[in-house]
Amino acid sequence: MLRAMLLTAVLAVGLTQAASAATLHFHATLNGATEVPPHNVPGTGELLATLDTKTKALTYTLTFVGLTGPATMAHFHGPAKPGANAGVVVPFPNPVTSPASGTVTLTDAQIKQLTSGLWYANVHTAANPGGEIRGQVLRASD
Repeated sequence: MLRAMLLTAVLAVGLTQAASAATLHFHATLNGATEVPPHNVPGTGELLATLDTKTKALTYTLTFVGLTGPATMAHFHGPAKPGANAGVVVPFPNPVTSPASGTVTLTDAQIKQLTSGLWYANVHTAANPGGEIRGQVLRASD
């Protein structure tokens, strides 16, 4: 009897923890107009990402077209609101080609910044070493 009660309690705790984990979805539309300062370039891009709140794993895919030249690097930057610049939070592995994808484990502070809309994705080129296209990373409808 005691063993059955203990097993039931362990299962209940496990199910509660599993139920509290969530997958959050994020999206960014990248272009030159959202760079700081803005660029008049034809390039565009899209970032799709998911965050597993239990493992803290952020999985992302970035696609882009029409850049002035090959991408030299790409990053997540933050914390920054639209119109402001910030340092690199997570670099994308080089070489950066479209599609670029990866998975990184975030800290609690990084998760708070990301879920607060304070990260942006940025793709750099030789013609625009400070960033050619940029997009604010925002929660997508789940």
